[in-house]
Amino acid sequence: MTLPLVVGVDGSDASLLAVDWAVDEAARGDLPLRLVYASLWERYEGAVPSTGRKRPSERVLAEHIVASAAERAARRDPDVKVTTDIVPDDAVDALLREGNNAFALVTGERGRGELKGLLLGSVGLAVAARAHCPVIVVRGDKAGLAGTHGRVLFGVGDPAACGKAMHFAFRAAEARGCTLDAVRAWRCPSYEGADHPALAAHPVHEHEEQAAAQLAEMLRDAMAEHPDVRVHRATVEGAARRILVNRSAAADLVIIGARRRHGHFGLQLGRVNHTLLHHAHCPVAVVPQLA
Repeated sequence: MTLPLVVGVDGSDASLLAVDWAVDEAARGDLPLRLVYASLWERYEGAVPSTGRKRPSERVLAEHIVASAAERAARRDPDVKVTTDIVPDDAVDALLREGNNAFALVTGERGRGELKGLLLGSVGLAVAARAHCPVIVVRGDKAGLAGTHGRVLFGVGDPAACGKAMHFAFRAAEARGCTLDAVRAWRCPSYEGADHPALAAHPVHEHEEQAAAQLAEMLRDAMAEHPDVRVHRATVEGAARRILVNRSAAADLVIIGARRRHGHFGLQLGRVNHTLLHHAHCPVAVVPQLA
């Protein structure tokens, strides 16, 4: 059975943009689309005494939201199979549970009722930090959302955290028929004296060469498995979060790995992931690696 691409919808403009993006992604990957609205009202409706024959306004709102999202998806691509559901739960808990049977979860950058000044809404942040499946937060500028750059950006970090992210990145580039921009950041050790003997023993170009060798080794197997994917390798000196945010301005999707520790229920996002989720110029995919 093909796992669906699950989209959290709530009627907000951000969630509608997420639906548009997810429809295109589902079409590229030949995936079914599942639109989910979470409403705590459903859980407690049976305990609330009825005051008339009319259905509760929350139920009407929920049905309107999922129906409107489904109609929007059908207009964008009628060939994508779409199902909908109204889940009686908190939005974060509902999406995390949906993620157990999803190819990936898709959310907008902010939900209904959240302040426009927020860089990233609470639901998107919590789901990206805790889900055990890939999470795509649909954000960015007009060009990034349009997907016209012809480039997928992959931040190649800790080998222990990016194995599944690498597979996801190659698959994404292959489905789009575009270039995979695989980037590894490196830093030259800082010393208080320019004439420090350790710095002289290991000049800057050696650190860059080491980073390039590590990148080539990490990509080797995936490149052999996906020979049709054009890969552009880049090693760049500097902070990874700054480098990836800057390069995301020329990408249709940025993909990063994240480690998930069993039994740990708090937010599990590193500084690079957190920065990209708040500042990237295109949608961000966080792909977990269970430790």
